[in-house]
Amino acid sequence: MARDMSAMLRTALEERELRPILFFEGEFASGWVRIWSGLGDLEWNDRRWTGVGSLLGLGSIEETQQVVANGTTVSLSAVPQEMVSLAIAEAQQGKPGRVWLGLLTQERTVIADPIQAFTGRLDVPEIADAGDTCTLTISYENRLLDLQRPRSWRYTHESQQILAPGDQGFAFVAAIQDKEITWGRG
Repeated sequence: MARDMSAMLRTALEERELRPILFFEGEFASGWVRIWSGLGDLEWNDRRWTGVGSLLGLGSIEETQQVVANGTTVSLSAVPQEMVSLAIAEAQQGKPGRVWLGLLTQERTVIADPIQAFTGRLDVPEIADAGDTCTLTISYENRLLDLQRPRSWRYTHESQQILAPGDQGFAFVAAIQDKEITWGRG
């Protein structure tokens, strides 16, 4: 799939020496987590991104010509034990996550407009325990998977109250369901 990219990014890709970086942004119970694949803090897109160095791992991101719901994983290794329980408690299924691929200048500034490589929803976190440190891997699924899930929506008063509390649009549906109505002259 062809992507629109800024002229600065296109020029930087033609240079001999590249400094690729990854940005990950995920929503958890207490708020957004923003990390990048370098060291230290970095400002980009009017936000502060925390550097995790080489600790950030990313699963494969596939693009095809077909309409396919491919997911990916985001991994942090060497996570201290006290942080693992917090991360698992904060992870909520269905929360959004995004990954960008960008380039960095020699002066540690982000070249304009990194490419958004993946957008999805949090599926499940997994832990691989190695004694004093762990690897935390969070799976993200594509929103296209929603097309395969059955809908439990019904045209009833109860379902309508979930969407619009106080709406009386379906309040009398059950009462008129078996009502016999004579149409025209009797």
